[in-house]
Amino acid sequence: MKEYPNVTIFDHPLIRHKVAILRDKNTGMKEFRELVEEITTLMVYEAFKDVPTKKVMVETPLETCEQTMVADGAVTIVPVLRAGLGMVNGVHTLFPTARVGHIGMYRDEETCEPHEYYCKLPNRSDNTVAIVLDPMLATGGSAVAAIDLLKQKGYKNIRLMNIIAAPRGVEVVSKAHPDVKIYISTLDRELNEHSYILPGLGDAGDRLFGTK
Repeated sequence: MKEYPNVTIFDHPLIRHKVAILRDKNTGMKEFRELVEEITTLMVYEAFKDVPTKKVMVETPLETCEQTMVADGAVTIVPVLRAGLGMVNGVHTLFPTARVGHIGMYRDEETCEPHEYYCKLPNRSDNTVAIVLDPMLATGGSAVAAIDLLKQKGYKNIRLMNIIAAPRGVEVVSKAHPDVKIYISTLDRELNEHSYILPGLGDAGDRLFGTK
């Protein structure tokens, strides 16, 4: 796959360990959900290292000093329904006051094209960083459509976070939105004829919520 300057692929042994368990078909729903949250938290630490901040004065037991805090309204989480919901708590672990928007997308089984059925986003500020969450980046169609919606709503600083991605999805999003930073836990080999990621982990939504 061509290298893109906007793409960060994590290479951390702890994430690789958790992804290995996540892939296992014998991993149950509860553990799968916990792993998705844990991997997301590990990724967020890096993805938000340049989050907007503000200076505040803090009174310690000994004196008053200037400190740095995350700016108000700096982070908005935008999970792509429904699988993206599994990553929300992972972000809230580090940013408990982050606002949450929701974008609903479904994929046409024949054309694999995404279709929007729901969009509800919080108010934004000029400092807002919006991060689109979806465990899987396969064809890239849903991610591009979600980012399109955010831009139409006036969001400028947009990021995308995926646990498993296929090269095709990365290329599609990077070409459509080169200004969007993409954070990926693991880059897999390819898509099969049904546009599922190989080796992948199956359907993330089904495994998160116990549906088939």
